[in-house]
Amino acid sequence: MNLVDKSLRRAVQHSTRASLENAYFSNLMLLGGAAAAMQVRQMDHIRELSDAGFKVFSQWDEDGIVEWLVHHNGPMPESFVEFGVEDFREANLRHLLISRNWRGMVIDGSPKHIEVAKRDAISWRHDFTAVASFVTAENINGLISGAGFNGEIGILSVDIDGNDYWLWKAIECVNPHFVIVEYNSAFGDLHALTIPYRPDFTRTAAHYSNLYWGASIEGFCALGRERGYTLLGSNRAGSNAFFVRNDRLPRFADRLGEMMARPHRFRESRDQEGQLSYVSGQDRSKAIAGQPVVDVVTGKTGNLGSFGELYSPRWAAMLRGQVE
Repeated sequence: MNLVDKSLRRAVQHSTRASLENAYFSNLMLLGGAAAAMQVRQMDHIRELSDAGFKVFSQWDEDGIVEWLVHHNGPMPESFVEFGVEDFREANLRHLLISRNWRGMVIDGSPKHIEVAKRDAISWRHDFTAVASFVTAENINGLISGAGFNGEIGILSVDIDGNDYWLWKAIECVNPHFVIVEYNSAFGDLHALTIPYRPDFTRTAAHYSNLYWGASIEGFCALGRERGYTLLGSNRAGSNAFFVRNDRLPRFADRLGEMMARPHRFRESRDQEGQLSYVSGQDRSKAIAGQPVVDVVTGKTGNLGSFGELYSPRWAAMLRGQVE
């Protein structure tokens, strides 16, 4: 056997071994997720939504929260739309697709990410559609409808770290039972704030800190009230909020001790060289105090610093680790 043959054989063996290892660990994750899901389904009453959380494929603990919501919601459309997913290896609804065999659509602005998702075995094992597109308020309904998703669906998940508020506001082609949105804790919880709409908005280009994007939790609550949704709570990390359509709210009102969202404590800010700067607490708001925002309730516009106090006493205490 010559050197080329030996190298090829080693490469094939390595590739096969890596594939087997990936399948093994994926099966272990799913087995752990199945055990956790059985426990979550038995939780009839919880103190707050994050108490149901566990992680399989989600970034934080969204997998468990989704499982709890779907289980207690009863019969519902088994379909979802999620965008801002990168290659969908880590996402809010991947576990739902695999464990409950829902029909799903994902959108991401990177064609490379979507190609990875399309090569994933989930593309043939499930009714799964992956679309590459930079989403805007102008094109989002066409993208969703064009993929065959219309009317009632189970869940809509919005996570693009940018025009999230404006995207949810624009969506009319689907009527989800639940909406998951990523909110920006750096905008505080007292004002209904969002970035002004720009179709070409990108988080990194907007401000070097990566802290200027999206909307405050109160901004999303205001939009939820406008669209007929109520906040149920957030994940433990304080990044994703979960809303339920008001006609489904009675199924959850008595199951939750408190419906509230948490501020986040993770420190993903960047310096002007693009390196992690680890800014935390209310200092994150100070770093972007000069950036423009809109209060969607009052109509006031100005820079973030012009809105005065941004944090309720409870959120301020939670950031310091003094209240749970």
